[in-house]
Amino acid sequence: MIRHVSTSLRAFSALLALIVVPSASLLAQSCPDPAALTRGLSGPIAHVRYLADDGLEGRAVGSQGERCAGEYLASQFASLGLTPAGSQGSWFQSFPIRKGAELGSTNRLVVRGRTYALGTDWVPTGYSASAALERELIYGGHLLSSPGDPSDEFARMDISDRIVVVEWGDPDDPHGTGLRGDPHFKATVAAGRDAAGILLLAPTGMELPIPTDEMRAALSIPVGILSGAAAATLREALIGGASADLRTDVRATSAEARNVVALLPGASPTLRNEYVVVGAHYDHLGFGGEGSLAPDQTAIHNGADDNASGTAALLDIARRLSAGPRPDRSVVFIAFTGEERGLWGSAYFVRQPTVDLGEAVAMLNLDMVGRVVDDGLTVLGVGTAAEWNEIVDGANAQLATPFRIGKSPDGYGPSDHSSFYGEGIPVLHFLSNLHEDYHRPSDDWQKINAEGLGRVSELAARIATRVASGGADAVALTRIQQAPPQAPTQTAAAASSSSGGYGPYLGTIPDMTPRDFGLRLTGVREGSPAANAGLRPGDVVVEFDGKPVTDIYAYTYALQAKRPGDEVVIVVERDGARVSVTATLGAAR
Repeated sequence: MIRHVSTSLRAFSALLALIVVPSASLLAQSCPDPAALTRGLSGPIAHVRYLADDGLEGRAVGSQGERCAGEYLASQFASLGLTPAGSQGSWFQSFPIRKGAELGSTNRLVVRGRTYALGTDWVPTGYSASAALERELIYGGHLLSSPGDPSDEFARMDISDRIVVVEWGDPDDPHGTGLRGDPHFKATVAAGRDAAGILLLAPTGMELPIPTDEMRAALSIPVGILSGAAAATLREALIGGASADLRTDVRATSAEARNVVALLPGASPTLRNEYVVVGAHYDHLGFGGEGSLAPDQTAIHNGADDNASGTAALLDIARRLSAGPRPDRSVVFIAFTGEERGLWGSAYFVRQPTVDLGEAVAMLNLDMVGRVVDDGLTVLGVGTAAEWNEIVDGANAQLATPFRIGKSPDGYGPSDHSSFYGEGIPVLHFLSNLHEDYHRPSDDWQKINAEGLGRVSELAARIATRVASGGADAVALTRIQQAPPQAPTQTAAAASSSSGGYGPYLGTIPDMTPRDFGLRLTGVREGSPAANAGLRPGDVVVEFDGKPVTDIYAYTYALQAKRPGDEVVIVVERDGARVSVTATLGAAR
């Protein structure tokens, strides 16, 4: 499960962190042997054991470990007699992702005749533009932008067509992790103020980051970071004025990511072209870094609960339904990748579906269902269809040991069901709970509640069977409108442009899949400022109150620069045309 990303300020502190992780996989090209790893185990826990093994190195999107996991899932689907439903008749739906960045051969920084050594004195960031320029340097202090503050000295500083030199972090933030102090944010602000480039001065003792795992797109200006000793030298060079010869050569690298898609064809000739989607993401955090709650550790994050448990339940649901009797409607089983990076796999699937999503009647999502405690289970999305409460309660009552189910109506949230709800499909999302091992290296398979996991898959299988049934048992889900959410809870926090307690509220649900330009909206909350302004799911935001929106980061920064009550003009691309709407931002929630 992704952390509460999108435009929550506190979540973005983690999302935007520059963490050094291994530049090369330790994994051999061959995959671990499932039979050897799962010997003596059966049921869903056996799948967890394989998927959460160290040999898969945390299943980071686009990695060899993710590829091994995908091959395992495809083989399991095949063993159940399911039909491949990926691209071109295969088990896989592949799509390209930005994997990182690498440095070319022409990086150079020269100031007052001194050439700074690449890799030891300085390094371009992975989100730096490639450029060659000679410009005047200007010292910008900490470059702390405080929109609306009349004492903001930076707002009056002319940095246009200059290379601005900036101190690291935010001295006003005791933890140094606030948005204003983030280097990517500072670079984005500098680009928005027409700076020619930016050089960030790292504190003494800090290691220079490497661009290998930088997935953010390049900014429009060159961005470099100087080490502590070199930073001190550059500060001295600025006395009396100086210019820099700056050349950056940064090249994006790409990889292939893969959803795994299988189909259980329906038994009814009249209903088999309708679909129930059951999904779970199978990627995790690799060696940590972005998204890890152990940011100081470079260690394998096995993600046994997040989300080997949900993936294991997905396989077990497929086993139960394929064993018969076959339901009348078809059931599509999807193991998504890229969820931890922002719902990449599910967002790609709803834009490029391999089945007719117009005929999808429901989507069930399983994410972190392996830590059942005291029979507790959370089911989110019950407010997305009028019939869900009756269906969930009925299926739960059929279990030998029913769950104590806590319900939430919200159909949006930080997992893959949100992508489907944005397409108007009723959803349910199953979650056992968060825990102290969440997004840490300690989330290992031995801590999974195997009995509870089996009951979750049984419950979800009963619900899927009920929704996929025809004849006298047929049910037609009625999607219902949702009121704007109250303050988000830990388990039901929605991925929206709520600021999580900081700044204004807009109510958009961003599609975090990288684009060449702009930010696509997966959804818009009913009754929100965004909905009242006329924004729609599928809109691509390209400008926010005069600021170009290149990606989700630019969108976040532009929104956080405003205050509740501000009126803003938002430009979107819709059906091939540009449309402007005016929104009045609400208070944080």
